[in-house]
Amino acid sequence: MAKISAPKCKICRREKEKLFLRGKRCETVRCAVERRAYPPGQHGTKRKRPRLTDYGLHLREKQKLKRMYGVTERQFKRYFHKAQIQTGNTGENMLVLLETRLDNVLYHVGWATSRSQARQFISHGHIMINNKKVTIPSFNVKAGDIITPNKHETSQKLLTTWREFAKKDLIPSWLRRKDDIQQTDVIQLPKREDITIPVNEQLVVEFASR
Repeated sequence: MAKISAPKCKICRREKEKLFLRGKRCETVRCAVERRAYPPGQHGTKRKRPRLTDYGLHLREKQKLKRMYGVTERQFKRYFHKAQIQTGNTGENMLVLLETRLDNVLYHVGWATSRSQARQFISHGHIMINNKKVTIPSFNVKAGDIITPNKHETSQKLLTTWREFAKKDLIPSWLRRKDDIQQTDVIQLPKREDITIPVNEQLVVEFASR
């Protein structure tokens, strides 16, 4: 499982925008990007940012994508290679692979306040897909999959608590959440217009193709 070891708020400040790595905190006035709109580090307030080179622009987009989804460099290269051998646009293929990760799905439907919390929820065995327990956060869901919490009482209580805390009403059109039976259905795979992350995937593909 990928793990971000650096302070999450510093990562957002480095990328100069919210990556929503700390759940609900990112939506409040306590967000570090809004409170300290300068790079992290001892000389952050004094340091002038040089104009990014072409290489730097491409690198920042790649880093932003990696950090938003919480994947390592090795995982990123694997996703890129898989997207390359699929038919269609490589950038869109890669975004679909990242977007259909199980931890990202739980975050989107409001079963967790952040992707890192969703990864913990999955790795502890609280999630089932088509009535089979899944403990791999990077598991890619498919159209027709049914996601439910484990039948264990602890899993049911955790999901209820986290869902109330997350309170996410805006759900992507390719997913359907059924609160009455605690179930999420994957209606179809997402299209590019369904993915609203602030990343230019073409720059990421150009960087990875170097």
